[in-house]
Amino acid sequence: MTSQVSSPAGQADETVVGEQRAPRPGNTGATEKEIHKLDRVIIRFAGDSGDGMQLTGDRFTSETASFGNDLSTLPNFPAEIRAPAGTLPGVSSFQLHFADHDILTPGDAPNVLVAMNPAALKANIADVPRGAEVIVNTDEFTKRPMAKVGWTTSPLEDGSLEAYNVHRVPLTTLTIEALKEFGLPRKEAERSKNMFALGLLSWMYHRPTEGTEAFLRRKFARKPQIAEANVAAFRAGWNFGETTEDFAVSYEVAPASKAFPTGTYRNISGNLALSYGLIAASRQADLPLYLGSYPITPASDILHELSRHKNFGVRTFQAEDEIAGIGAALGAAFGGSLAVTTTSGPGVALKSETIGLAVSLELPLLVVDIQRGGPSTGLPTKTEQADLLQAMFGRNGEAPVPVLAPMTPADCFDAALDAARIALTYRTPVFLLSDGYLANGSEPWRIPETDLLPDLRVPFTTAPNQTLADGTEVFWPYLRDPQTLARPWAVPGTPGLEHRIGGIEKQDGTGNISYDPANHEFMVRTRQAKIDGIEVPDLAVDDPAGARTLVLGWGSTYGPITAAVRRLRAAGDTIAQAHLRHLNPFPKNLGEVLGRYDKVVVPEMNLGQLALLLRAKYLVDARSYNQVNGMPFKAEQLATALKEAIDG
Repeated sequence: MTSQVSSPAGQADETVVGEQRAPRPGNTGATEKEIHKLDRVIIRFAGDSGDGMQLTGDRFTSETASFGNDLSTLPNFPAEIRAPAGTLPGVSSFQLHFADHDILTPGDAPNVLVAMNPAALKANIADVPRGAEVIVNTDEFTKRPMAKVGWTTSPLEDGSLEAYNVHRVPLTTLTIEALKEFGLPRKEAERSKNMFALGLLSWMYHRPTEGTEAFLRRKFARKPQIAEANVAAFRAGWNFGETTEDFAVSYEVAPASKAFPTGTYRNISGNLALSYGLIAASRQADLPLYLGSYPITPASDILHELSRHKNFGVRTFQAEDEIAGIGAALGAAFGGSLAVTTTSGPGVALKSETIGLAVSLELPLLVVDIQRGGPSTGLPTKTEQADLLQAMFGRNGEAPVPVLAPMTPADCFDAALDAARIALTYRTPVFLLSDGYLANGSEPWRIPETDLLPDLRVPFTTAPNQTLADGTEVFWPYLRDPQTLARPWAVPGTPGLEHRIGGIEKQDGTGNISYDPANHEFMVRTRQAKIDGIEVPDLAVDDPAGARTLVLGWGSTYGPITAAVRRLRAAGDTIAQAHLRHLNPFPKNLGEVLGRYDKVVVPEMNLGQLALLLRAKYLVDARSYNQVNGMPFKAEQLATALKEAIDG
């Protein structure tokens, strides 16, 4: 029997009544309950920074990926290592959007909020739409935790949550009761309540369980009792959902079988994809990969990941500071490695002099900037796109550098390969601008066939390249390739190719120190011409209906912009969309594209940096739409702004 009901997403969905599922491990029997079929769901886990919300979200995401749904995630956590327990600054959350079709964002508003304490509820309830599911750990709603967030009465009792479908679950008590047989101290047992919550949500949305149980046993392999306690808590949560009368309905979201081309997929975060892209680039270039880095949020995971891959010839160096990190990387580039340094905005400021040195030396170097909220220390765990002008101009003198930006977490892999191509081919440092949203967010990634990856090999110079008037053969380190304007790359120690190295201006060709004004101007203009001449693909424009308004984005705004454009087109509006990966140099057809449209709207998570560049270079009235609150755009927010631009 089927009927139409209102789903948590606020849409009509088919409901199958009386469908029964097989009992899971540890369950004594299945209870017949309704199963509602949905096309998408947005879940947010929220709790204290010590409640394990990121782990809970990661596990739910992994099982969702293995089930075959399309997904997008948004981890959100405090910068403090351990903020005061139970306070608003200490709230950590993890939002997951999964669907049976292609999706682009972590979702605007959660259909389900799991709140582990009063602070989590207060910090997140404003984002929850009316009618959504709210699961609350009632054990934490006592006088002291509520006082920490300024509540004198419980919202569970004063009617302030009447607009929501509230499930009052004593998560702590139920977890402790489920773990009695393990003889754990109360505080130790309480720590497993996130696994109880994960089990409950896994039941509600029919997530696989075997992978999580195997993960817990691996994670706590040295503490078997703790491993089995967490498995028991996870199973108890699943069984609670199956047997309690409070959860009369569960939900199914079918795999997104039509959303993906045929291939092998895995769930991947932006930082992990970028790490794999760097390794792939080194293999395709047949060069050892060297990372010189200093830990900084949100870039540190790249250092952690690359340090695990020594079997691929990867060398990682955790330096004493940012300057030493890039200095070591530049030295590795001089020595013939594919050299990388990773950082965030504050680290870029410290590395700027050495980036200028790399420009002068004309050596390949990847500078990976995982942008975060600024200025200064700013918002270390929040996202922003405000380093574009720093990447473009943040060095003394005329020191042009190519700049690229990935669009999605999975696209970080391809962007790393593209950045390596440019650095190696043109002998230049290259900026790769990711951000915290991409770095920590995740989505399905189609694992590429290795034989389809680009060939990035470039030859080292092994013999003299110039003959003097007297017939003597010598090596000129600044004798350029006529097409790319790249200088030779000679590995130190190659007989006969000894040459001067340093930051003082070089003489064209010979590389000798030169203070000649004409030579300096020639070298400055040549370095600029080299960057201007980098081959990048033309900008692709999605314009199926001859629109008069173009929305142009860069970097991580791709998902929200595309989702907003889909909404507008579904409502009958015409709008064109284009997205930039290459920010320096711009695609050669960008000016022509901008000239086609009456209005150009540029959404950015800054105060209008790309719009400033477009206005200056193309004299176009680019309209900025800006946000700098540490969070990514919401699709509905952008759709509203773009609709106003179309109609204005």
